[in-house]
Formats: sequence, C-alpha cells, structure tokens
Amino acid sequence: MMSFAALRRENSMLRSSGGAFDLWQWMIFGSIRGLSMAKYLVIVESPAKVKTIKKFLGSNYEVAASNGHIRDLPKSAMGIDIEHDYEPKYITIRGKGDILAYLRKEVKKAEKIYLATDPDREGEAISWHLLFALKLEDKLGEKKVYRITFNEITKNAVKESLKNAREINMNLVDAQQARRVLDRMVGYRISPLLWKKIKRGLSAGRVQSVALRIICDREEEINAFVPEEYWTLDVRLKVEGEKKPLCAKYYGTVKEKTGIADKEQADRIMGELKGADYAVAEVKTGERLRKPPLPFTTSTLQQEASKTLNFSTQKTMRLAQQLYEGVDIKGEGTVGLITYLRTDSTRVSAEAEAMAAGDILSRHGEEYLAEAAGEKRKSGKIQDAHEAIRPTDVNRIPTALKEELPRDLFRLYQLIWKRFLASRMSPAKYETTSVKIQAKEHLFTVAASSLKFDGFTSVYGLGDDGAEDGSEGKNALAVRLSRESRFSFDAFDPCQHFTQPPAHYTEASLVKALEELGIGRPSTYAPTITTILARRYVVKEEKNLYVTELGEVVNRMMMEAFPTIVDVNFTANMEALLDGVEEGSVKWKTVVSNFYPDLDEAVQQAEKELEHVTVADEVSDEVCDLCGRQMVIKYGPHGRFLACPGFPECRNTKPYFEKIGVACPKCGKDIVMKKTKKGRKYYGCIDNPECSFMVWQKPSGKLCPQCGSALLIKGNKYVCADEKCGYRASAEDLGKEQP
Repeated sequence: MMSFAALRRENSMLRSSGGAFDLWQWMIFGSIRGLSMAKYLVIVESPAKVKTIKKFLGSNYEVAASNGHIRDLPKSAMGIDIEHDYEPKYITIRGKGDILAYLRKEVKKAEKIYLATDPDREGEAISWHLLFALKLEDKLGEKKVYRITFNEITKNAVKESLKNAREINMNLVDAQQARRVLDRMVGYRISPLLWKKIKRGLSAGRVQSVALRIICDREEEINAFVPEEYWTLDVRLKVEGEKKPLCAKYYGTVKEKTGIADKEQADRIMGELKGADYAVAEVKTGERLRKPPLPFTTSTLQQEASKTLNFSTQKTMRLAQQLYEGVDIKGEGTVGLITYLRTDSTRVSAEAEAMAAGDILSRHGEEYLAEAAGEKRKSGKIQDAHEAIRPTDVNRIPTALKEELPRDLFRLYQLIWKRFLASRMSPAKYETTSVKIQAKEHLFTVAASSLKFDGFTSVYGLGDDGAEDGSEGKNALAVRLSRESRFSFDAFDPCQHFTQPPAHYTEASLVKALEELGIGRPSTYAPTITTILARRYVVKEEKNLYVTELGEVVNRMMMEAFPTIVDVNFTANMEALLDGVEEGSVKWKTVVSNFYPDLDEAVQQAEKELEHVTVADEVSDEVCDLCGRQMVIKYGPHGRFLACPGFPECRNTKPYFEKIGVACPKCGKDIVMKKTKKGRKYYGCIDNPECSFMVWQKPSGKLCPQCGSALLIKGNKYVCADEKCGYRASAEDLGKEQP
C-alpha cells in the first residue's frame, strides 16, 4: 500500500507536470462517491421504465430491469411433475443469464430490494420468480425485500408505493401459476395430436380454441341464414304553409303496430289509402338524456381503437404500453402519459376526479361538470385495485403533445384523454318530437330529436364511442307540426328489403363477445386473436374475421375429441374458479388436479379414434422455374412464401406477394402488396427493381381525369398519385366524371 509520504510526492509530480486533476481531490471525490453509493434497489420489468423511475427516486436508489419473466416452464417439455402433486419445474429462460448475473450483483450492494413489477397477476408472479432466481428467499433475514406496485408512472405514485410496501401476494402468484399450468397442459397435450392428425405447426389453447369455436359458430349461423322479405312504406306529404315536404314512415293500424311482409300487402295498403285525408293524430314532445361513456377498460379500449382508429388489438396494446411506460416530452424528460393498461375496472381515484373537475370547470363551465360520475359494476370478479385507463395528468392536452408524439401514439392518447374527460361531464340533452299521422285506419310516424345541451359531446363527439351513427341530434323536423297542420298527399315510396345475416366478427366485436361470455381476461384478448391469425385458423379481410379451411378442420376435431375444452360455459366456469384462487378461496392445485385426468383420458382416446385429415396447400398461379410445377403457398415464421410441391426433389422457394388485381400504370404487370421491414404496407410493381412504381395507398385501377396518373384509394376518396396535380374525388363524383 502507498505510504502517506509517497502520496505527497506523487501529488507534487502531478502538479509540476500540469496534471489535470489533484490527487487529493481524487481521493476525496472517490470517498464521497463511495459514501453516496445507492442503498436501495428497485427492480422493474421493462427497461423503458428505468430512466423515468430513477429520476423520481434520486441517488439513493438504483433502478434495474428484469426484461419480463426470468423463469418459466421449459420449452422442450411440459415441465409439470404429474406424479408429484403437479409441481411446476421452472428454469431460467435462455438468454436471461447476463441479466440475472447483473441483478445478483446489484442485490449484493443493496440494503433493501423493492420488487416493482407490473400491478397484476403476471407482475406478482414475476416478482415471486425474481425472489427465487436472485436467491433472496435465503437472505430474507439479512436483506429486506418488499413488493411495491403503482398504477401510473408518476413521481407521486412511485413515492407513495414505497410508503405502502408489502409482501408478495401468494394468492395472485398462485392464480397466475394455475393459468400457466392449465394452458401448458392443454397446449402440450393437444397440439402434438393436431400435428399428427392434421399438420405440423398447429396449436390448441384453453382460450384460443374457444375463441376459434365462437368464430366458427358465427360462420355456421351466417351460412345457415335464410333471408326473409319485408317492405317499408314511406309517404311524402306537402304541409300547408311549408316549402319542404314531410316524409313519414308506415307504423300500422290505429289498433296495433304491424309490419309489411310483401309487395301484395304494400299494394293493398296503398290502395286502401287512395284519396285518403292525412291529419295529425298525436304530437309528443319530451327530453332525453344521453349519458357519457365510462372511462376505458382494456376491453373497451381495444374495441374503440379498432372501430375508430382501425387499430388491431395487438397494435393498441403495444402503443398503450408505450404511453404507460413513458414517452420523451420536451422540457419534462420521459413521462408516463396513461395509467396501467390491463384492467377491467372503471374506478377512478379521488385525485384524478379532482383534476378532471378542475379542467372541466376552467375550460367548459359548471354546467358541464357531472353531478356524480358513473361506475360500472359487474357480477364477476374485477381487479378493482386498478383504476380505469386514463391520462396521468389531464392538463397534458393532446393538441399540446401533437408535435412530441408519433401519429399513432398521439391518436391513441387523444382517444383515452377525451374518453376520460367526457366520463366526468354532464349528459347531453335532446329535445324529442314524435308525431303520429292518421289516414283512415292507418298510422304513419315522424320522429326527430334536436340537441338542446351538448354536455360531454363537446369533448367526445357524436359517433366517437361507436354507439351512435353520428346522426343523433341532427334529424330535427324540417317543418313545424301541430294538431292544426294540414297535409296534401304527394307520393308513396314503397321499398323491398331482406333480413340480413349476423355480421362476421371483427377484432372489436370478438373482444366484446369474449368479455361478455367470461372467456379469458383483459391481458389475454390481444394474444389470443394474434395466435389464431398467426396459425391461419382465421384470416382478416378489411375488418372482418373469416374462418379458413384449416380453422374449420381444427375446430371440428377439437369439438369431436375435446368438447369440454371448447365449451364456452366450461371455460367461463374455469375462469371463475381461477378468480377464486386469486381471492384465496380455492387451492390452485385442486383446480389443476381436477382438470388433468379428464384431459389425459381424452387425449389417449383421441389418439386411437381420430383419423388423419389432409388440408391441401393453396395452389398459386406461379410456375416453378426449376421443374415447371405449380407452386403452392406455405406459411413460415415470417409469413407466406411460395414453395415447390415437389419437395424434397425440388427445393425452390420464392417470396409471396399478394396481387391486388390492378395493372401497373408504368409497365402493365401486376401490382402487389408488400411490407417494409417495420411492417408498413405499400404497393409496388411485381417487376421491381426493373419497374420503379411504388405508392403507399392502394391503387384503384382508375386514371386521374386531369393528368392521367394513377388514382389511389385513401379512405372513401380517390386521390391522384401525382401530388402536384392534387385531384381528389368521392366514388360518386368520379362515377359521374367517368361513365
């Protein structure tokens, strides 16, 4: 060790040689740095949270991330010891060794460890796994280990969580373990059977197989639907003293409301009313309230983002995760913009209520503030420790953040912000008018409403929540009517209609159906839909979900061999049992031990009785360059590709591009849909790079009437591909220009 005299000589030499740093300063600085070493370690799931939370807590705290789960069941085996009370065999996830080593190193330095993973079952289980993976269960005597949770990443919420530190909730851990083990049992026992009986690469799941059945059942309803004819009858009347005519709809007779089944009945009514006098029989006016929507839950956010923003459930959750974890805001650094995104509660904290009330009073006025906010209550279990999805600070107005956020992040934040603020506002008020007009023994009706007080719709406009078509409040009577009004007949307008089959499921309506039936939980909807799309059981065209031949085959096999697994009521009851585990009223191994023997028996029976089913590959119009066979469409980890059916003799493959049925305006060859590395769609010539045609919007196959360039489809408009031209038109207007 260097003596004191030697240190002085070293310091003198450094000074004389123009050293940039005094040795004594170095020693003092080093000592201070050693003294200020972080005493407390906070472990979060995502690296995106580290910087933000570190900023809130200061130098006494070190913040590290586990990058999700550290331990899980092995991929190579089921990983459950059936013979020894269904004990799971957890292993460290491959690739997590370096993270685990870093966390263990930080744990050694810290006096206290705070496990701050997400505030749900999954997060609780990750904290429990960290306890074992970091060998903290052996050090509970010498190191203090706490569990903390926060529903929003704000300074107040994070600091408050430290004051309310607790132990790990084993009921939550067991609820997650039960779900994980049940899902593993179904997947690892049934999926290999599907590989053997149909083809490799297929999967079954406790929730995914039920979701597939729900879609298949709807498809069968649509196929079995028989349209029924019906007619409507409107009458146009001229009103004395008014310029505009009045249109009234047929209601029935003075005795009862009746429909019109066919043309003969419509003709008979019109015949009976020939030469009839029309007079007002009844005028009713009133007021109707339209209540504001509740703030978003995971399910309703996914539904609304799908309907209004055209986002997939997967995209919605990915963007919401970014908004929750934090976004860089100029002057503020990284800021969490919304509360936790996986929740089925509509509860709102008193602090958030007060914040919203202040904003509404200052920007809208007292009459716009709701007297008491509504709250949805469900008979089933809800995670009411969570709040609804809301902005962490309503003063962060979307328009002020527009330049700070990417377009899709901004649109989702704006939707959440508007919905939350609207949920704390007064109802909209409408003045309603209902008029019955009598002609002989027949009645016609006119109904209208006009907006009297806009209330919450001043923020969350009509049609924003998908509940209305946006016309409410805009169909006020064009003419003034009273008992004294006099009419003269103008014309009848009979119209034939046919009943329509149930609509195909969309991602939004499927999420709604799963929630209403009690299938799965908020965190499972997006991965379930993603899986059935990835396995090609279902395809998405426009917004609709359609079952493929493969999906029908898998569903039939599941219903034949495993009717319980795909039974909606059984799956809903299982969810209720798992909620019981979370409440501590049911033991998780009891649920598992009651389930597995029946599954095992069904698998063994299916292996003997089910026959092999062949699902033919879809044949393309491409010819193999090497052997001349028609190439077929295959599916790989990165999507579709073309392969020669002569494999293994011929191993030729090609990328698959979806043709859109439009010729390239430059060379006349097919235009195909492609994707960038980041997944964004674009349209280009199949002969690329020889032909350079490429556009972001879908070509329509029509030419611009002004300059002759290609017309692109943008929403419900046609726009010219040449930006200098600037031509745009609706389909109706274009039809007039191009007969």
